[in-house]
Amino acid sequence: MNGDDRPEGPEEFADGLLEEELRQAAAVLDPVPAELVQAAVEAFALHDLDARLAELTFDSLVDALPVRGVTDAPRMLTFRAGEVTVDVEVTEDGLIGQLLPPQAARIEVLGGPQTTHGPLTADPLGRFTSATPPSGPFALRLRTGAEVIVTEWLRP
Repeated sequence: MNGDDRPEGPEEFADGLLEEELRQAAAVLDPVPAELVQAAVEAFALHDLDARLAELTFDSLVDALPVRGVTDAPRMLTFRAGEVTVDVEVTEDGLIGQLLPPQAARIEVLGGPQTTHGPLTADPLGRFTSATPPSGPFALRLRTGAEVIVTEWLRP
């Protein structure tokens, strides 16, 4: 049966068979890499209709003045969503951050297939840390009470 409750005729049946054969041929001859499928699944899981996007307002790689003699300075990031500001320091040892105004929150470090980050918890002063640095593109998802905020995606 098709969408309007009419029985399928020979043409629709043949089209369905052809489509299935083409899908099988594409799966064998040009398979979608498992990493891409995983990234697509994770990207779909990130879809929060009620989430506010926190815009990147400061990135030390772009906005800071270089300091002579400092070779591996931590990357400083600032995101803003309305009245909420998220400051994050990215180092080779992990992440250190704070929410302003200070508030408790649950924070997820979103990343690719190799992500091993567990959820982080911001204390009542808005501070949070992770001992695992991001290994690829990442974003943060913050849940502060009833509000969900997602930062822009960045490369470490």
